[in-house]
Amino acid sequence: MRIATMHRWLLSFLAGTALYLTCFSTVSTAVVAGPNAFYNATYYYNQFFTTALTDALTTIMLTASPLPDSTPVVFNRPGVTLTIQGGFNDAFNAQAGTTVLGSSLTISQGTLILDNLTIGGSTTPPGDLTPPVTTPNPAGGSFTAAINVQLSTNEAATIHYTTDGSTPTTASAAYTGLIPVSSTTTLTYFAIDSAGNSEAAKTSTFVINPAGDAAANHANLTYTGSTTCLQCHTKQATDLAGSVHYKWEGPYSKISNKPGVTGGKLNTAVNAYCINTLGNWNGCGSCHIGAGAKPGTIADATQNIDCLICHQVAYKRVRNATTGLFEPDTAKMTISMDQAVQTLHKPVKSNCLQCHAKGGGGDALKRGDLAVINGTTTDRNYDVHMASTGANLTCQQCHTTIDHHVAGGGSDLRPTDNATLISCSTSACHTTKTNLSTGHSSSTLSSTTIYDISHHVGRVACQTCHIPSYGRKAADAVLDTVTGFGDQSTETDRTWVTPEWSVANNRWEPTVVRANNLKPVYAFYDGSSWVYDLHDVAVIDPATGNYKISRPNGGINTANTKLYPFKYKTSTQPMHTASGKLIALNTSVYFKTADVAASIQSGLTNMGLNPGDAYSMVKADEYQMLNHTVAPKANALQCAACHGTTSVPATQMNLKSMGYALKASESVVCVQCHGSEDSLSFTKVHSKHVADRRYDCSFCHNFSRAAERGLKTTK
Repeated sequence: MRIATMHRWLLSFLAGTALYLTCFSTVSTAVVAGPNAFYNATYYYNQFFTTALTDALTTIMLTASPLPDSTPVVFNRPGVTLTIQGGFNDAFNAQAGTTVLGSSLTISQGTLILDNLTIGGSTTPPGDLTPPVTTPNPAGGSFTAAINVQLSTNEAATIHYTTDGSTPTTASAAYTGLIPVSSTTTLTYFAIDSAGNSEAAKTSTFVINPAGDAAANHANLTYTGSTTCLQCHTKQATDLAGSVHYKWEGPYSKISNKPGVTGGKLNTAVNAYCINTLGNWNGCGSCHIGAGAKPGTIADATQNIDCLICHQVAYKRVRNATTGLFEPDTAKMTISMDQAVQTLHKPVKSNCLQCHAKGGGGDALKRGDLAVINGTTTDRNYDVHMASTGANLTCQQCHTTIDHHVAGGGSDLRPTDNATLISCSTSACHTTKTNLSTGHSSSTLSSTTIYDISHHVGRVACQTCHIPSYGRKAADAVLDTVTGFGDQSTETDRTWVTPEWSVANNRWEPTVVRANNLKPVYAFYDGSSWVYDLHDVAVIDPATGNYKISRPNGGINTANTKLYPFKYKTSTQPMHTASGKLIALNTSVYFKTADVAASIQSGLTNMGLNPGDAYSMVKADEYQMLNHTVAPKANALQCAACHGTTSVPATQMNLKSMGYALKASESVVCVQCHGSEDSLSFTKVHSKHVADRRYDCSFCHNFSRAAERGLKTTK
């Protein structure tokens, strides 16, 4: 029943009067103190009381503060229990059972309800005689670097501690966060709960020994969730949280058609595989290094980093269907989670490949030069760098890191995580290969041949000669007939027009064309790219007749440009008719239902377009630079593969179509210097004019290399 209506901001006491409660104990004064504190066996919450309380006569006044909206707070006094449950409204009702009450009341039993305010019959405070238990992580031991120690309790309690070995008291420092330990320290601690129960003091000793075994840093750890590593590695987590590797977006520093733009795979990037992540974060994010939340959706990104995905090869995880977060998949693991954190290690090849080899939905499907077998193969003919019988390189030996930002990236990728350039010629690898005269010296080659091969380094990427094909199969690969892993075939085309059931992935997927042993396409690349992003108007490339998604920039006369090998990939995907934009169809709908129209309509909605708008299916394509599965030098391209003759054309590429043709007929070009002579092979002509006489390319072609190679432009 409504008694009165009041504005909640002006409510200073209940109806301008007090509720008087007559109790039965001996009179004593209980001073109102801090929230949730016991005084004289009475539980007070001073947010709601403005006067002192006595056992004989109690005045209760509601202040302007609203009542709590969370867990009920119980006030116990002899003979009276006061329970506050949730907030109050501008209007309130007061009744005991069905009897309407006035604004003041004297009671000795029964229940008074004022909105959600209840006074009733319990007699004593809740009993809590059990002390809390404090657990340190790590528990103690020897460490090779500074650490942070976490203290946690099994119930709400205040932890007090000292770091000098002395016994702590309630006057000692209270634990509020991780305790940094940078030198050998004896940590002593205890906890006291709100009922006044106190545990006995405990001690943990941490020995910091920089010359010790790094594995000892983790030997005593227990797994407490995805944030376990934050106990010691807050800097590393902060560094990673700011990386492209985590954020999946960053400045487009090497994208020529989007100056000043920030974006990437998280939201804007489009490709000829699953098009865009829009509408299917759970699927696309399965290879993300986070704990499951989409980057940018939580305030503290360090809380969303899953260090084990890179630092524990035996770790497996699965996404919780309810929370959307990852949790350990211990059923598929060979070790426990405690063992997992106790045996952490630097990333090995298989850590990286579990995501980077499976892009696009299958082994070797996306990149064409990376497969799961790269992590374990013994076949050096398949990959002389990564095979255990070859150089047995780890990924980070080329992809170096600075503060957890990884160097390297393909021509089709938008942001740059680490500007460090990856080079074949370093102090550790191929130290002479940047020398344009003798870099490829060999006892089996003549000085002229050495010069001819070496000078390519200035304008031809190492990959061009040393990755003669892609989608190759390792000799020790074993085909899994269910997953398709093991044949290293790569995707060359997909069409979203026709769904097909994937046994390996247990879902509907677009129809895919795969192939092995493919010849690269070749293009000039200066390190920058042109890309198509979501909401751009699509553009047809006259050279291919398809809508282009990514292109390497560069040309025969462009500075800092080299000839690179690329995978060429096509896709039939939807386009919005009115705007000319490629549609990011909702792959989550497509994978579940095989309903092409519904997935496109959902994609239109996600893009802010009308789901009923007209669309058509168009052909798109992209170039992807090839960098892996490097062949041994004996299998590298030979000169005739690219430099053919009239009678024996080149088999690998058509250099003349790329700008290397003569600037005029031989009869015109040759007579600049001499009369008609017998036609020689390219290699002999090139050696005679360039290696021996040092004539510049411009004598015969429409480009020059005089400045970079010190060649003569006059006879």
